[in-house]
Amino acid sequence: MQENNLPWWQKTVVYQIYPRSFNDSNNDGIGDIKGIILKLDYINSLGVETIWLSPFYESPQKDFGYDISNYRSIAPEYGTMDDVKELIAKVHQRGMKIVLDMVMNHTSDQHVWFQESKKSKGNPKSDWYIWKDGKGGKAPNNWKNIVWGKGWHYSPERDQWYYASFLPFQPDLNYRNPEVKKEMFDTVRFWLNLGVDGFRLDIFNCILKDELFRDNPWSPNPAPSPEWPGGNFQKRKYSVNQADNFALAQELRAVMDEYGAQERFLIGEVFGSQDVVKKYLGKGDGLHLIFLFETMYFKWSAKWFGKTIMGFEKEFPSPLIPTWVLGNHDIYRYSRRINNDLNRAKLISLIQLTVRAVPTMYYGEEIGMVNGQIERTAAQDPMAAEFKWLPNWFLRLLPVSINRDVCRTPMQWNDNKNAGFSDTRPWLDVTDQYESRNVATMSLDENSLLNWYKKVIALRKDYSALHQGSLKIISSEKNILVYERIDENMRLRIVVNFSKSQISQKVQGEILLSSSSQTHLTSGILQVDALSGVVIQLAGV
Repeated sequence: MQENNLPWWQKTVVYQIYPRSFNDSNNDGIGDIKGIILKLDYINSLGVETIWLSPFYESPQKDFGYDISNYRSIAPEYGTMDDVKELIAKVHQRGMKIVLDMVMNHTSDQHVWFQESKKSKGNPKSDWYIWKDGKGGKAPNNWKNIVWGKGWHYSPERDQWYYASFLPFQPDLNYRNPEVKKEMFDTVRFWLNLGVDGFRLDIFNCILKDELFRDNPWSPNPAPSPEWPGGNFQKRKYSVNQADNFALAQELRAVMDEYGAQERFLIGEVFGSQDVVKKYLGKGDGLHLIFLFETMYFKWSAKWFGKTIMGFEKEFPSPLIPTWVLGNHDIYRYSRRINNDLNRAKLISLIQLTVRAVPTMYYGEEIGMVNGQIERTAAQDPMAAEFKWLPNWFLRLLPVSINRDVCRTPMQWNDNKNAGFSDTRPWLDVTDQYESRNVATMSLDENSLLNWYKKVIALRKDYSALHQGSLKIISSEKNILVYERIDENMRLRIVVNFSKSQISQKVQGEILLSSSSQTHLTSGILQVDALSGVVIQLAGV
């Protein structure tokens, strides 16, 4: 396989930044665009090639940027349009790419479009959102939103109900109105013209709903799941993943291709079974990538990882490629699933960065950031207030956090007050482990998790088998995960020992990278230390 066979977005490592929490340049307690610019050399030093930024558009900030009031303007707390242009230029100067979050499904209820739309049934924007008459003073149908609550909300101005897939102050746009589609596609072009390299598409599977507005069927599932995050005893058959959404993905792909085939890319946040969400990829003419969220709920088990890897290989064979994501701005940090153990984090990251996939990192994972200790009653996240009626015992059973503040705490740069994020108290307090888990401290330790991430990413770049080769599972039993990445003239074997005992295997080759100094390969015998991983270049290939 030749090095240039795959487009750049199939070989990249993506690094997600939550701007509000990354770096505060003006000491107002809120991260900003200039703060990100100041840290570009650090991001570049990780070896990642693509930066994904959560929204910084003009917004009332009720949902901290995911409630947009102007798609072509910047929220003043984050900076100016000139700051964003400088960021785009300086990212490209370093040979990296920049991807923006694009929230196409809904706007803020403070957007001028919605303010106009709700005034009457006959104004120019009246059909820009999803409005329906009620039924006997009740909602038009039984649709719930995707996060647990009711989907329809009454507006006395129009004596009608509008639909919101997420929270009540985020009304859904009506893409069956050609004016809406044109405006949003032109918004995408606006940012592409400024030089952005792609978009992460927020809840893209919610955009187009059933034209007949049929009731969703009952479901026995009370709690969210990776496939159906809404839960609440309803299968969202008619409110998400409609066939028209798959066609919309193809239309949006055509917009991207106006800027050069394979030059820009789209990655979709879509939920559902794999056979359904695959349809967003089309036949190579839909979204370029989709997030696969199963990996966010991983189990500490070689068998689980082996089964998941094989499942992805079956469902997304080349030229398709799966994604591997361990965390983001909506879910507990993955450190929670491994008891905040840094050694185990090395193994999880080794898998993420060496399987056949596009890996997406969330800021702070490289230093083992833990979840913040923020009580629900003190949360700024509107989700926490929306579901304050749920009992704590039930919340502990959920795989997702109702209080998303815990995964959005400020990046930990050093052991100074506020972790070097700001000279003033941040919008969220830093975690209680910032004095040891920070960039400055861990940079000095050759064996730190931070330097491990750098080494694995560098290896991924240097060895084509890791960023474009095929994958073969060798074993995933008895706490041992073994798989190979294969390219022309190159065969690498990755061995991950989940057990607390040393293991031995027969293998001929050379160790390229190991998480433990106690792992050795001598005379064809590989001894892998307990709770460690190793990458070997096999001999005779």
